[in-house]
Amino acid sequence: MPGYDFRSPRLYVAAPLEAGAAVALDRAQAHYLTAVLRLRPGAGVLAFNGRDGEWAATLQARRRGASLKVGERRRPQTAPADLHYLFAPLKAARLDYMVQKAVEMGAARLQPVLTRHGQVARVNLERMRANAIEAAEQCGILSLPEIGEPAPLPRWLAARDPARWIVFCDEAAAIADPIAALHGVPPRAPLALLIGPEGGFADDERAALLKLPNVVRVCLGPRILRADTAAVAALAIVQAVVGDWRADDGRQRTDDG
Repeated sequence: MPGYDFRSPRLYVAAPLEAGAAVALDRAQAHYLTAVLRLRPGAGVLAFNGRDGEWAATLQARRRGASLKVGERRRPQTAPADLHYLFAPLKAARLDYMVQKAVEMGAARLQPVLTRHGQVARVNLERMRANAIEAAEQCGILSLPEIGEPAPLPRWLAARDPARWIVFCDEAAAIADPIAALHGVPPRAPLALLIGPEGGFADDERAALLKLPNVVRVCLGPRILRADTAAVAALAIVQAVVGDWRADDGRQRTDDG
């Protein structure tokens, strides 16, 4: 992101953003700017809401709390990559990490799926959203991902749009090279990346996936990875080979892969 302002604090707000608008901050946001960052009235802040782009704003003192006075727009809103990230839920701290990294890597939807060998069945969606916002604030991201309610894997597969390619990570994949395995996926196709539980997919889950159209399974190398590590590795590979890390004109792809 050449020339981007990483020095100014950046804040997600829910309110509409336009020149001249006054945006009231909640208590936690006001405390963060004034007590944690120790900003004075008039200090510059970058504000975004996931809809209207990014705006320069100034901190305004109020009798009880603080607000932002919106100035000029710095960046127009951009559309997120059409990449859904599906995962078997993890315990809290590792799930926090995985959500943050998935947002940084461009996931547009975070979808917990319940699998046979999963060890966690309940997910704190508000905590997921807070981690997604924090990642977006810190990394200059304009769009927040949708966060889906946990769903059993068979239910999600039944409702899935068959045009959306599924890339699922499986140590039993026949092709050991993940880049070669992704060769048949069209560049910039709608994608769903699925990471299973650390116990692996059950045989019937794997069979159900392989019966569907537009499904590719990839192996992530010769080592066993924890699920949160696998998430980062798989997202990087998918984005580099068929995602939005590629050149827009597709010249990075060759006939021989």
